[in-house]
Amino acid sequence: MARLADYFVLVGPGKRGSGDGQGRILQRFPEKDWEDNPFPQGIELFCQPSGWQLFPERNPPTFFVAVLTDINSERHYCACFTFWEAVESPQPQSQPRNGEEQQEQQQQQQQQQEQGPCPVQPAQLFAPKSLVLVSRLDHAEVFRNSLGLIYTIYVDGLSVSLENVIGNLLTCTIPITGGAQRTISLGAGDRQVIQTPINDSLPVSSCSVALLFRQLGITNVLFLFCAALTEHKILFLSSSYQRLTDACRALLALMFPLKYSFTYVPILPAQLLEVLSTPTPFIIGVHSIFQPETQELLDVVIADLDGGTVNVPECVHISLLPEPLLQQTREALSMILDPELEVADLAFPPSTISASSLKMQDKEIRAVFLRLFAQLLQGYRWCLHIIRIHPEPVIRFHKAAFLGQRGLTEDDFLTKVLEGMAFAGFVTERGAPYRPIDLFDELVAYEVKRMKAEEGNKQKILRHIKELAEKLYKNENPYPAVAMHKVQKPTEGCHLRLHQKPFPHLDEGTVQWIIDQATAKLQTAPPAVRAEKKCMVPSGPPIAAILERNGNALANSARRLEVVRNCISYVFENKMLEAKKLFPAVLRAMKGRAARQCLTQELHLHVQQNRAVLDHQQFDFVIRMMNCCLQDCTAMDEHGIAAALLPLVTAFCRKLSPGITQFAYSCVQEHVVWTNIQFWEAMFYCDVQNHIRALYLDCSEENHAEQEPQEPKSALEIASEQLRLWPTMSREKQQELIQKEESTVFSQAIHYANRMSYLLLPLDTSKNRLLRSSGLGDVESVSNSFVTNSIAGSVAESYDTESGFEDAESSDVANSVVRFINRFVDKVCTESGVTNEHLKGLHVMIPDIVQMHIETLDAVHRESKRLPPIQKPKLLRPSLLLGEECVLEGLRVYLMPDGREEGAGGGAGGPPLLPAEGAVFLTTYRIIFKGTPTDPLVGEQVVIAPSPIASLTKEKKISIQAQADQFIQEDLQLRSCIQLLKIAFDEEVASESAEIFRKHLHKLRYPQHVRGTFAFTAGQCPKQAMQPKAKEKNPSLRTLSKNLVKNAKRTIGRQYVTRKKYTPPAWEQRGSQHFPEDNEDEISVSEELDRSTLTPSSTMRPSEKMTMTHVVERACCRDYQRLGLGTLSSSLSRSKNEPFRISTVNRMYAICRR
Repeated sequence: MARLADYFVLVGPGKRGSGDGQGRILQRFPEKDWEDNPFPQGIELFCQPSGWQLFPERNPPTFFVAVLTDINSERHYCACFTFWEAVESPQPQSQPRNGEEQQEQQQQQQQQQEQGPCPVQPAQLFAPKSLVLVSRLDHAEVFRNSLGLIYTIYVDGLSVSLENVIGNLLTCTIPITGGAQRTISLGAGDRQVIQTPINDSLPVSSCSVALLFRQLGITNVLFLFCAALTEHKILFLSSSYQRLTDACRALLALMFPLKYSFTYVPILPAQLLEVLSTPTPFIIGVHSIFQPETQELLDVVIADLDGGTVNVPECVHISLLPEPLLQQTREALSMILDPELEVADLAFPPSTISASSLKMQDKEIRAVFLRLFAQLLQGYRWCLHIIRIHPEPVIRFHKAAFLGQRGLTEDDFLTKVLEGMAFAGFVTERGAPYRPIDLFDELVAYEVKRMKAEEGNKQKILRHIKELAEKLYKNENPYPAVAMHKVQKPTEGCHLRLHQKPFPHLDEGTVQWIIDQATAKLQTAPPAVRAEKKCMVPSGPPIAAILERNGNALANSARRLEVVRNCISYVFENKMLEAKKLFPAVLRAMKGRAARQCLTQELHLHVQQNRAVLDHQQFDFVIRMMNCCLQDCTAMDEHGIAAALLPLVTAFCRKLSPGITQFAYSCVQEHVVWTNIQFWEAMFYCDVQNHIRALYLDCSEENHAEQEPQEPKSALEIASEQLRLWPTMSREKQQELIQKEESTVFSQAIHYANRMSYLLLPLDTSKNRLLRSSGLGDVESVSNSFVTNSIAGSVAESYDTESGFEDAESSDVANSVVRFINRFVDKVCTESGVTNEHLKGLHVMIPDIVQMHIETLDAVHRESKRLPPIQKPKLLRPSLLLGEECVLEGLRVYLMPDGREEGAGGGAGGPPLLPAEGAVFLTTYRIIFKGTPTDPLVGEQVVIAPSPIASLTKEKKISIQAQADQFIQEDLQLRSCIQLLKIAFDEEVASESAEIFRKHLHKLRYPQHVRGTFAFTAGQCPKQAMQPKAKEKNPSLRTLSKNLVKNAKRTIGRQYVTRKKYTPPAWEQRGSQHFPEDNEDEISVSEELDRSTLTPSSTMRPSEKMTMTHVVERACCRDYQRLGLGTLSSSLSRSKNEPFRISTVNRMYAICRR
């Protein structure tokens, strides 16, 4: 039982002279706060949201319900009944308190007498006064009738005591739920019937949802619905306060079973308009007169109820429902709101179309959204992890698995909904396995298959909607044929009476005496016990619709899965030649989720006693398949592939030397999923649930050893049974179960600290690539932990200062991993209810675990370097052009697919030429890749991919998941106007070599001088010089003199050759002109000449006074002539019959894109 009303308040205008236009509480009953419900502050603001103002005319009484939310998120409904009283002065006033106020009144009266006769007016202005009921129950119609009765007694002067009526109102108690019917009377000859809903978890909407759709339409309401679920700011505008309250209530009713947890103010007073600038989401209603103040809100969705419009700012993106649910919802709403639409095109439409009443239409609309949520959240209970049962159930939701099984990982709407506060509250409230169930639980458990089967059949869909609507209507109206209310109303036009007495001052003592008498009776009465019908919540069918990540429903063919199985069988049977033939096809099949799952299942079959020792070839094949399997998994691991491989990477191993074993986890660390703390949390909760389930299964098997074996129970079923038995257990038994569960969580935390150190510490601790690239040091940006000031912080700091690592780089790696594991353990153990003593022990233990693993990895790394290197293809040298020289020798790289199917053996067919393994060469003119495909079936072919340096347009570092034998360190993408090159440097290429390659490439792309371009220097650089002869050990003076003479002659000859003027031949002579490959270019310099000495003063005669422009032009002439394109148009040697005309615009070698 609960009080119908907690407080009755009389609110009037503020005192005269205050100048703030605010109201004040004149009287309140009871004067002392209830212990269970303190008096809410700021009621006077909500009685007149537009401000306390005086009006020149009497307005009819008004009624609306405002909603206040306290600090505990409890909502208080404030029913405000406002009427107007006459005042004799422009300012609202009270009784004069001193002589100065009396003198002011006398002066005003004298001034009115001096102005002469005027029409008799009892009052000039009218001030509002409000009767307010504060309640935690939402019975708006009862509040309207009760306050209206009090006003009727006052305005019509009925012979009924107002104190008795108010006292009876404040002492009336009604049941909260259960479908009870209660008749109340306030002692004024009235009778009111109150019906409580059968199930209080279902919202009560009356007609508010149907009115919202009539005001805004289907599309606009769907926009608001999606905006509320994805946590946007929503503002309602209307000139009616009650319309604002109804619209906000309707939007919350549509969100069921989710509950809105942000700011909710259906009527916002004028004094609090700055709340609209809050950064958090909200649902707020504001009177239309304040619409100009809302124009500057750039991130608020504004719904105008009076105009029927919804304004979405440009900077706000609202994620809509995924298809086909959006279209199905629109069609269902159209069938309800516009039933004539279905027969509009019929030649002989039916004469009458039965339309539902407004209340029933309201429930039909809600039924549509109830079906929508059942389809969105179907199978959600299969993704719940229960990590503690006693003393209180602790449940977490596996979001990644839910999205992966539904095939909606790329859906923006559902992802935001699952990450929102409303869904977190949904899991907390509805995740419990043993609780009362309602209509939504039954719908999502038993009706999903029916909804799936009825898709496309409008008549069956409409029939199902009407069935649900009937249940919703019966929940609100358990007794539809209830007697009518009998409440006396005021006489018509009573508010226009000229001589109306003000509302009387109520006797506090009388009202308080009535309240005390009723309270004493309630204390002596036996407490009303609410019998809750708890049961095991049905989980419903598991998610059946499993789609591929790309959205296609096409699963991998049985043939591909058979190839995967055969390849794994060949590997473990040591048939390496057969396995090598099938391996490329296995790598291509790993794109499909079914093939990746098949791989994990087959590998599990070859693990015996948690260990599988392989030889080197088998180990390499397994590692390559694992890496290929993980490379297509996102950090969420929505399909559970990384979760399935996690126990396998600690099972497969190989012997490096006596006493030293290398496990697979040291070779599969280059994946971002291992640095995602949400992945580790989900894995931890899953394993804890399995161990909790095993804990209670063992106990039940001991108790029922003689019974026949039954089907294995799920963790939620076991938890439901335990929660049912919990009240019947002894105190000792309860404590024993609590300690067992905590020990299970504690042991799993230690186990996961080891697992995380396995996959986060690199084999070579000096290479901290994974940690640095993933931002592991800043774990707070990755984790969603609510624990900020934790034990882990202090322990990690002390570990940083006292760890005593000798090597600084390895210490940096260790510290990062320790901090990561500490924060993980801190979060999961706090949520799982682990005691502080156990938590402190874990934080002391983690640094030792990491240190021990580092020492183990040092020995493994040392022995792994002694393994014979894998035979790699021989590097093939490319053929160079005339004048082209190699600047940088070949670096072993992989040429990855660039998106075109021609080279990857895709839909266009053909052999898969890419990826290819070879080397990249940098010359003075081109970047050249030359190698062979990694697919051994086409390994005899040669792949050559050249690209001129001058054609490069963009160069950037990228991240490539390579299907290659070796790990990839550096990735580079080179885009030119000819093609796209994606190269990945092999593990043997040091990062310094890759950086030198980029610097040389940058230097060739942007030479410091124009003579550094290939067009100018092609003829200057002859073939590579011969290797210099070995110096004599003891050169004589005679030998030194000979060398000096030779060098002097060579220098004189060089200067003479350099000064020779070049005259290009005529166009007619070019056909017979030959350029033998061995001839020296006449304008070239010797290879001994340092490029730094190549200045205009060293290559030109001072007497010629030639500028650099002439040198450039001469080089251009020679280059264009060498290519057979002609001479420059400004050249004097230009022939009239040349087929081409070369402009001087491009003589600076600017790049022109095709």
